[in-house]
Amino acid sequence: MAKRPSDIRRAPQPDGEIEKESKTQFPLVRTNFILMAIAGLMIVLGFVLMAGKGSTPTEFNPDIFSARRVVVGPTISFLGFLFMGFAIMWSGKSRSTKNTEE
Repeated sequence: MAKRPSDIRRAPQPDGEIEKESKTQFPLVRTNFILMAIAGLMIVLGFVLMAGKGSTPTEFNPDIFSARRVVVGPTISFLGFLFMGFAIMWSGKSRSTKNTEE
């Protein structure tokens, strides 16, 4: 059974320096961070769409029940949270094929 790259421990070099890990061994890569940023923007956008002036004790504001604040904003925020989970767990095809070939 071949050893996976994660099973190999890095030994200190003779001069005391530790060998740097390659970029394919990091759990998250640049694409993950880009996808997480998009998900974060979706979450913020959903909260912005839900924001607005509320009712006061002397005046009723019917805008608090608008579709934008009750349906669209929460839906976009929820999809942003789901997309954030997807962005964290996503691994590209190039990364997964390289690990199986070694």
